[in-house]
Amino acid sequence: MAGRQGRLVVTAPAPAEAAPSAGTRAVDESIGLGLYVHVPFCDAICTYCNFTRGLFDAALVRRYVEVVIKEIATAPTARAADTIYFGGGTPSVLEPEDVKRILVACRSSRAVGADAEITMEANPESATAARLNGYRDAGVTRLSLGVQSFRDAELATLGRLHTSRGARDAVDRARQAGFDDLSLDLMMWLPGQTIDAWLESVDALIAMEPDHASIYLLDVYPNAPLRDEMARVGSTQAPDDVAAEMYLAALDRLDEAGFQQYEISNVARPNHRSRHNMKYWTDGSWVGFGPGAHSTLRADRWSNIPDTAAYVARLEAGQDPTQARQRRSAADQASEAMFMGLRLAGGVEVAGVEKRHAIDVRARFGAALRPFIDGGQLVDDGNRLRLTRAGMLLANEVMAVFV
Repeated sequence: MAGRQGRLVVTAPAPAEAAPSAGTRAVDESIGLGLYVHVPFCDAICTYCNFTRGLFDAALVRRYVEVVIKEIATAPTARAADTIYFGGGTPSVLEPEDVKRILVACRSSRAVGADAEITMEANPESATAARLNGYRDAGVTRLSLGVQSFRDAELATLGRLHTSRGARDAVDRARQAGFDDLSLDLMMWLPGQTIDAWLESVDALIAMEPDHASIYLLDVYPNAPLRDEMARVGSTQAPDDVAAEMYLAALDRLDEAGFQQYEISNVARPNHRSRHNMKYWTDGSWVGFGPGAHSTLRADRWSNIPDTAAYVARLEAGQDPTQARQRRSAADQASEAMFMGLRLAGGVEVAGVEKRHAIDVRARFGAALRPFIDGGQLVDDGNRLRLTRAGMLLANEVMAVFV
């Protein structure tokens, strides 16, 4: 499966990287820019987490809000935006007034469409009625709840602070606050998890009637506390073939419930795809703000330093928080457009990539892709290349052709 060692990719799409230049390809400036705001604070650290984050510190949060507004005001491009995404960490630890101030800063620095998709990630325990109503009033249009499981024992293993009842209550509060674009995250392949237990959570998610769902495979990183706990109690994850069965069974049930798979880990009801995340998969541009945030703009890429205190101190001192910059070649851009685009259920429009990056995709990669086409993992219809569902289980092997 796609991800580490050929397994299905587990983590949410990585926030972005960015810097201005003429680039090595023509860019349609009418296509909106994405803005990503990384909120690195959490009420607790999940046992599996490998993202840039830290425990809630009220004083540091106040300083962070001031400097992230400062960073937004000095962004390297004033190109109009049509999506804004608050990711984390746990963005729902922010007060609604702070979210409103950040959104005002975004709109002050550039045009933001009246129909812009503005997403906030939230955890059920911090998604109180007051906060949700406040976020809605501030302009947030889409909520992504990190449920992860509807089984209390599994939530405890993951170090989550909410219960299955708490997750259901948070969904109800979100609907009451007026969120008509609601996404729920689930995590599979947990230690000791069976197919039946996994499908219990899938069925519970379907019963909550969200507009969008993301399914991620748990990857236990070497530095994650969960790895040590698994070793201590002798717990293991199911074999790869069982993980594949879990994934396919979940997609079947979601299909039956009216969801459409549009990306390896994402399904949605009609007109509810994540417009922001689509930029990552369709060769788009985005600018990231906050510690560890990445940006991609034309050929240019950059990332901020990940340490929150250092990020805040740099901006308070009037210094650039960037830690790394990269100018990608046309070949590198084309390769990335192909392997990211193959995450989409509809695949990649080959002619579009060739036009943008002046490359002959089939001449360069055709021989390496042929075994996957012959094996039924990849389809080439003359216009698009796309993975079959069987191919999604081996996505990393296919995508490695372009790396």
